[in-house]
Amino acid sequence: MKNKFALFVAGAIALLILPLFAQYFGNGWVRILDSALLYMMLALGLNIVVGYAGLLDLGYVAFYAVGAYMFGLLASPHLTDTFDWFKNTFQHGLHASVWLVIPLGALVAGTFGVLLGAPTLRLRGDYLAIVTLGFGEIIRVFLNNLDAPVNITNGPKGIDTIDSIHIFGADLGKDHTLFGIEFHSVTMYYYLFIALVIFAVLICYRLERSRIGRAWMAIREDEIAAKAMGINTRNLKLLAFGMGATFGGVSGVMFGAFQGFVSPESFSLAESVMIVAMVVVGGIGHIPGVLLGALLLSALPEVLRYVAGPLQEATGGRLDASILRQLLIALAMIGVMLSRPRGLWPSPEHGKAAPVPVPVK
Repeated sequence: MKNKFALFVAGAIALLILPLFAQYFGNGWVRILDSALLYMMLALGLNIVVGYAGLLDLGYVAFYAVGAYMFGLLASPHLTDTFDWFKNTFQHGLHASVWLVIPLGALVAGTFGVLLGAPTLRLRGDYLAIVTLGFGEIIRVFLNNLDAPVNITNGPKGIDTIDSIHIFGADLGKDHTLFGIEFHSVTMYYYLFIALVIFAVLICYRLERSRIGRAWMAIREDEIAAKAMGINTRNLKLLAFGMGATFGGVSGVMFGAFQGFVSPESFSLAESVMIVAMVVVGGIGHIPGVLLGALLLSALPEVLRYVAGPLQEATGGRLDASILRQLLIALAMIGVMLSRPRGLWPSPEHGKAAPVPVPVK
C-alpha cells in the first residue's frame, strides 16, 4: 500500500514538472504534450464505444468537430460579423464562457452520438463501420459547405480569432509568472488538459466497473446471449454512442480554444482512423493501454520529424520528408501489431487463454 502511494505521488510530481522541463527545450515539445492529452481524451471516449460496447465507429471525429465548431461559433466574432441580429444583441461581441461551452458542447455532441446510433442498431461489424464512416464524412462536408447561402461555418476558410480560455481570471492564452517561474501559454493549457484527462479516466474507470459497463461488455462478447439474459441492448448501444460522443465534444472545445482556429481539414477521415488505431494499438478496452496508445501515436509523428529530415538529406533530397515520416509511422504500427497482437498493454481479462490442466501423478 505504501509502495503504491509513493508511486502515485512520484507520478503526480513528474506530471507537474514535465512541461516546465520541456519548455526549456522549446514550446514545440510542450505543444506535443498538449496534443497528446487531447488525443487521450478522444481515445478514452472512443474506447467506450469500441472497447466496452464492441461497436466499430469510424466517424468519431465528427463529434470532435461538433465541439470545436461549437466553441468557435460562441467564442469568436464570426456570428456578430455575419448576422446583424447577433451584432445588435451582443454589441461587444459574443464571447461565451468556457464553463457554458463545455457542457453545451458535450450535450450537442452526445445528441449527435445518439442520432448516429439510432439508425445503426441492427448493424454489426463492417456494415456499422461503413455507416459511421459515412456519418463522419457527412459532417465534414457540411462544415465545408455551410458558407452559402447563409454563412454559418465560413466554409473551407474556417473560423479564426477564437477566444482563449479564461479560468478564475487567468487567461491561458498568455504567459504567466508564479514564484519566479515562467509558465508559457502552452504550459497553462497542459495543466488544464491533464486535469480533464484525469477526470475522464475516473469516469471511464467507474463506468467499466458499473452495471452499465458490464452490460456493454456482455454485448461486446455476445449480443444474442446478452439480449437473452434480459439486457436492453438497444438502449445500452445508444448510451454508448452518446457517452463516447460527449468525450469527443469536450475534446473539440479544448482543441478550438487551444488552436484559436478551426477548419474542416482538421477533421478528416485520417483523424478518425488514427483515433481507432490508438485504441487498438494500446489495447482495446483497457484504460492504461488506451492512454499509452494515444500518447505514442500522437507524439510519434512529431518526433519522427527529427528523423525524416536527416534521412531526406542523406538521400540527396530524393525522398519527401512527409511521405517518409508516414512510412515510418506505418512501419512502427505494423511492428507493434505483429509483436503484440492484443495491443501494447492489453486487458488482463479480455482474451485470456483457458487454464492448462495439470496432470495428476
